[in-house]
Amino acid sequence: MLHTAANAATCAALSEALAEPMPGTAAVADSWLCLEQRGPWGHNALTQSHLDPELGQALSARAGQHRVRIQLIRHPGRHADTAGDQQRRVFLAHTAPGTGWLRTATITDPAELLELDFARIAAGNHDDWGQPTTEPLLLVCTNGRRDRCCALLGRELITELAGRHDGRIWESTHTGGHRFAPAAVVLPSGYTYGRLTAHTADAVLSSAAAGKVVLDHCRGRSTWSRAGQAAELALRERLGEYLADALRVTGEEAHQVLIDHEDGRRWQVEVRERELDPPRPNSCGKTAIRPTACTVETINRRPAPQPPNPTE
Repeated sequence: MLHTAANAATCAALSEALAEPMPGTAAVADSWLCLEQRGPWGHNALTQSHLDPELGQALSARAGQHRVRIQLIRHPGRHADTAGDQQRRVFLAHTAPGTGWLRTATITDPAELLELDFARIAAGNHDDWGQPTTEPLLLVCTNGRRDRCCALLGRELITELAGRHDGRIWESTHTGGHRFAPAAVVLPSGYTYGRLTAHTADAVLSSAAAGKVVLDHCRGRSTWSRAGQAAELALRERLGEYLADALRVTGEEAHQVLIDHEDGRRWQVEVRERELDPPRPNSCGKTAIRPTACTVETINRRPAPQPPNPTE
């Protein structure tokens, strides 16, 4: 059982003790760019690591305009960054159901990434960058300078997974949601997890390889808004639907999320955002606040669209 390193004062322990809901809490991103960066990571890793800070700032600015999220990653284990470490692994992923992909390349100069067209990446175009890879990745947040829960619980999970899934598990900078540590995201689907255990991590990776999603500990698919994430997960639970690309959020109207199934069925899901009591810090050392949670109120079938009348 994880969480042995945490105590009642940490944000993760408080969140779990108060049974804070996880659906609808994933970071929102259409695409992910993951750059290998050895050595230590600071609070803002893109500008506080051995990566050139001006380059990190430039990448962040360009990607942020197009809902492309940048992660620094490193192999589990020792993190020495020496002058001889020139080659870096890079992964690029797009998360949209049915059109998602995961590509990889090895580069020597991270500045090459400034040449990427982030608008096209966000729209689902990889333009033959790198090489395709069919094995899903699991990025586990271990950015301890951002929050100690990720350092303690993320690394504890990494240690438990040692020797399994070689090359498919990477340490990562902040993925969002320290209070749900161990926090992780699986690519290319973008499904995000919290309070993850080694057993569930095994299931997440094996299911992802088969095109499926594990609902236990799932916080949502980064492709969708917070409300869309909560609605999709609730509908999956209702249907017992585990195929990752079977459902698509097609619209949001006020508190209504519209979801279509690939077989033609459609639903309208009512989602409300509510504040939770009591106040608690959403990250260790921060002032206590009342977090919000997305609650699914109703799930209703919508009629199938009518075919056009040829006589009209």
